[in-house]
Amino acid sequence: MTFSSGPATVSGGERERQGKRVARVLIVDDEPDILLMLRVSLEASGFATALAADGDVALQRIRQEPYDLVLLDVMMPVLDGWGVLEALQRDPDAPKIIVLSAKSAPRDVAKAMELGAADYLTKPFEIDVLVARIESVLGAGAASGTSLREAQ
Repeated sequence: MTFSSGPATVSGGERERQGKRVARVLIVDDEPDILLMLRVSLEASGFATALAADGDVALQRIRQEPYDLVLLDVMMPVLDGWGVLEALQRDPDAPKIIVLSAKSAPRDVAKAMELGAADYLTKPFEIDVLVARIESVLGAGAASGTSLREAQ
């Protein structure tokens, strides 16, 4: 299964549900099992998702269409999470970013926050905690689209 080629496809139903815009989340990780687990879990929580297996593909997808949030791994091939954060740091329209990483050193958390991450969660994590963090970063009612930035 390849997640790094072709156009971005957002799954999780329509971009709108019951007349409300659904929060769009780009999941960036080089581990296929993590991509799948996060996709299934977030879609069950009401989010629309798209996938990227490295930072370079993530930046391409972000340039193709807007996302409300990016879940970003740090240690990946091609372009790592630090490179993605640096590239998006200069973009005023960049989506919010939550870093998901096995790196738990305080210096890594501080670096992510300095580069513009909205939050940092160390692996392994509970999916309920991740969903709560996503809703906190995006605002109350994020999955249903009640507090999202304006649609492009």
